[in-house]
Amino acid sequence: MRAAIFQLFASHSPALCSGIRQLTRISCRFRMEGPAASQQSGETIITEGKASVLYPSANQVFYNPVQEFNRDLTCAVLTEFARMQLAEKGIDIVVPGERESKKVVVNLSDNGDDGDVPFPENAAPSSRRTVTVGESCPEGLRVLEGLAASGLRSIRFAKEVPGLQSVIANDFSSSAVELIKRNIKYNDVENLVTASYSDARLLMYNRMAKQDRFDVIDLDPYGSPAMFLDAAVQSVCDGGLLCVTCTDMAVLAGNNGETCYAKYGAMSLKSRFCHEMALRILLHALDLRSNCYQRYIVPLISISADFYIRVFVRVFTGQAKVKMSASKQTLVYNCVGCGTFHLQRMGRAIAHGNNVKHSAGCGPPVGMNCEFCRQRHQVGGPIWAEALHDKEFVQRVLSASERNPKRFGTSERIEGMLSVVTEELDIPLYYTLDNLSSTIRCSTPGLLPFRSALLHAGYKVSLSHACQNAIKTDAPPSVIWDIMRCWVSPHFFFYVCICESFKLAIH
Repeated sequence: MRAAIFQLFASHSPALCSGIRQLTRISCRFRMEGPAASQQSGETIITEGKASVLYPSANQVFYNPVQEFNRDLTCAVLTEFARMQLAEKGIDIVVPGERESKKVVVNLSDNGDDGDVPFPENAAPSSRRTVTVGESCPEGLRVLEGLAASGLRSIRFAKEVPGLQSVIANDFSSSAVELIKRNIKYNDVENLVTASYSDARLLMYNRMAKQDRFDVIDLDPYGSPAMFLDAAVQSVCDGGLLCVTCTDMAVLAGNNGETCYAKYGAMSLKSRFCHEMALRILLHALDLRSNCYQRYIVPLISISADFYIRVFVRVFTGQAKVKMSASKQTLVYNCVGCGTFHLQRMGRAIAHGNNVKHSAGCGPPVGMNCEFCRQRHQVGGPIWAEALHDKEFVQRVLSASERNPKRFGTSERIEGMLSVVTEELDIPLYYTLDNLSSTIRCSTPGLLPFRSALLHAGYKVSLSHACQNAIKTDAPPSVIWDIMRCWVSPHFFFYVCICESFKLAIH
């Protein structure tokens, strides 16, 4: 009977028949999927960015509000990386709230008007197409969050970063995966985000084939990511992006140098430059593991903030570039008395026309004792000795943040941090003024006069994002201490004059 009625409708109104079929599919889909995820008793809803996720109130380990800056910065970096990658394929991304940069074209033709005509700076031909947030792009980025916990980061990617093909939110906790599934449904991002229950290493090792590799891998563990690095550098595609966080700063900052060597293959030193050294140890570990598979890294942004460090690096394949890796690593000789440090490259690369000859580095650059205070040296490293950041990419992220200042809750901090990063010298490590002055027991000079002294001496100088009172410079240690002697001299002369006047008054 139903078939006869349906056939009657079909013969008289094909459009009505098509509508009935569509409604039938929708009703069946709702019966299969069931109701959307909702808040249960004992749970709380936390909103960050565009995502609102369910959290078990009794378990606070799933959410760390201090890491909001980390997640905001990652979304900003991922957006610019997607913009770069998709632009080569003729695809432009659209970020909600982003102001288009305008430029003015003056009409100089005789017949035209004399008015100025504004138009978008990156005017795309009609053949180019655009993708928006929440839209699955077949040519887009394949993203893996290896340690997703609640899935907040993956959901934010889906709701805030355009140009994605898929996002896998993985965790090795069954309760976490169930929470991820509920949060995916709660935020209506099933078209982009998929929950996965697996050991992150096994998941990455199973995606080592070139056609299966990820474009972006995000690792943000509780502690050290060392055990995941080998799988990560193999399962990211050529030119892909690795985002790695370390929170084991006690190990990386020199409290446990032997543990640092076991995890990262480098000896950490307890020094004033420990935060930047931690970044360079992590980059060394990533490059070392990449070299095993004829791959190498190119850092985009390396940040030390709060209680953790965060690096964004691209991984490429190339045997010739891998041979250069030894010359990109350096040992650190640090004086335990005055804090003076010297660097010794592990290798040398000497160009002979079109050929490059590689050899071992020559050293050591210091004697048995420090030339300034006669104390002994400690040897640390090897660490990454090249640039921490790609200044052009940093400027892209900074410009995008300035065009959309309300996009993130920590936009001001992102802009401030990246502004300092753009001015940093690509020179390893730094001195701190308080440590220099405490060594010779004098008042601490201001940053401005100290920087002026270095600039007038013909050297480069900059601040460091990793330490508030730091000075990065290409000046040798002897110049640093000469400036400190000049700083002490007038103060010492004034002190002597007061003492002499006091003696004369007594007599």
